[in-house]
Amino acid sequence: MIQKDPEINVLGDALHPCSTEPMTGFFRDGHCNTCVQDQGSHTVCAVMTAEFLAFSAYVGNDLSTPRPEFGFAGLKPGDSWCLCASRFLQAHDEGCAPKVNLDATHRRALDVVPLRVLQAHCAEG
Repeated sequence: MIQKDPEINVLGDALHPCSTEPMTGFFRDGHCNTCVQDQGSHTVCAVMTAEFLAFSAYVGNDLSTPRPEFGFAGLKPGDSWCLCASRFLQAHDEGCAPKVNLDATHRRALDVVPLRVLQAHCAEG
């Protein structure tokens, strides 16, 4: 049985939902929960932008194209999604990181991304 890490966000509080429309998360439970089996650390709750979606496709992870065989409608700007922490950091380094919902970003993201970097991309409200 898979054991989820404690549901704590980067601020030390209870992890808030990221998105259920579209449904996101390693566990597809709407939260950026994680566990040992989550090799990609899908822990950063990010608000998609056209610039980030283009960047992600460019580096080999097309999040915009619908994949009905996987029940995935494709993401559009404004959608929230649990990103891999390393992809977020890569986008930050390239100057195209999306905004971040800190309340919904799992504390395990801090294993990869410094808190100051996440805070620099904090989404308002």
